[in-house]
Amino acid sequence: MNEHPVWSYVHRAQADLHALSNAVWATPETCYAETRSTAAHVAELKRQGFAVTENVAGIPTAVMGEAGEGGPEIAFLGEYDALAGLSQVADLAERKPMEQGANGHGCGHNLLGSAAMLAAIALRDWLHDTGTPGRVRYYGCPAEEGGAGKTFMVRDGAFADVDIAISWHPHSIPAVMLGSSLANARVDFSFTGRASHAAASPHLGRSALDAMELMNVGVNYLREHMPDSARIHYAIIDGGGISPNVVQGQAKVRYVVRDKTAPEMLKLLARVRKVAQGAALMTETEVQDEVLAAVSNLIPNDPLCAAMQRNLDLLGPPPFDDLDRAYAARFQATMTEEDVATAYESVGMRPRTDLALPDFVVPEGTPVPPLAGSTDVADVSWVVPTVQLWGATYAIGTPFHSWQMVAQGKSPLALKGMTHAAAVMAATGVDVIRDADLRKRAWDDLAARIGPKGYTCPLPPEAEPPIAAMAGK
Repeated sequence: MNEHPVWSYVHRAQADLHALSNAVWATPETCYAETRSTAAHVAELKRQGFAVTENVAGIPTAVMGEAGEGGPEIAFLGEYDALAGLSQVADLAERKPMEQGANGHGCGHNLLGSAAMLAAIALRDWLHDTGTPGRVRYYGCPAEEGGAGKTFMVRDGAFADVDIAISWHPHSIPAVMLGSSLANARVDFSFTGRASHAAASPHLGRSALDAMELMNVGVNYLREHMPDSARIHYAIIDGGGISPNVVQGQAKVRYVVRDKTAPEMLKLLARVRKVAQGAALMTETEVQDEVLAAVSNLIPNDPLCAAMQRNLDLLGPPPFDDLDRAYAARFQATMTEEDVATAYESVGMRPRTDLALPDFVVPEGTPVPPLAGSTDVADVSWVVPTVQLWGATYAIGTPFHSWQMVAQGKSPLALKGMTHAAAVMAATGVDVIRDADLRKRAWDDLAARIGPKGYTCPLPPEAEPPIAAMAGK
């Protein structure tokens, strides 16, 4: 294997960032409530000698660290938010929460932010030792899981002077992330009716709960008449209370509306709003909605993807050993054949049944389906050429947002995969600093994809980061 000049810097700093990842795993915090995780990232940035800016875009759990001078500005995007209800004992291949109902890192963001910072440190050190002009930024971005932290940061201009953005996401197979993602909006619909005694005077009541239920039924009928690419999900936030002998005077439901592009998503959201208004009309209640978060569809970048692919091919798969493979096999045994097949299909490969961990990287030119989910990295990709990696940190087939992902999140194989991802990102950062033509081609590719209209933020102008509404949910 050939060595990239930046990889020695990655390995030199990896132990500190492994410790950061494990610390964040142990303090899982959800959307806009990542106070301890943010503090840990701030402390490590300062210890590593970065100039730190806190409260980026007015968000208490958003942070930026910067180092270097002159030259292009390279940003590494990190995250550290967890998910509710996924508490799990580490390294145990059976479902056993550490604390029933508590949070857990079921999407690997403890690894995500730490590896992005590791790449930033390695690139910073390489710039310093080689005397190469260039600046490095690490962005600690909150609330990727449904809070659109980066969308608010983009709207506030936090990435306005960035030349190239680089990130990654934990997976079970190493690959350059290709294709787009779904745009989405997260909206609360609040119904207000009139409470009354459900037996003595039901005729005086106007049930907000009835309105909410009718909305949910109406949206279910809408599903037949929306594009195949679209998705609608909902969760009841407030059912109006627990007393069946009271006509519920208030109720709230939270909807996520997704489609291929932001304009298509907003059209579908307008139809969902009409359903809500119809439900209110039928029940003589009132409805108001509040957009909590919204993200665009991801814009891929061919020149940057090709550069990242070259570094992934040069590095090869993570250096997993027999102990790692035995560990992964225990977890893979808890998964279904469909789980394993889905992991392969997500990166465009034919499923295999003989591997618990990858001994390959996905080759260039492999056709992949669009990303089924959504990410606020997408909004960065509209204003800065952006490239991302799928990093191999879990047994093949590990479902996202699962207890199996939480359980493996601080294992030796996860940390090896984290270092591997940082090495690919750091090497790509070196390439874009050394190659002005690559940066120009990346910007030309972005301009061609977004067209003359450019970026339109999917958030309504009045929307603010829903820190109080979503923290802890």
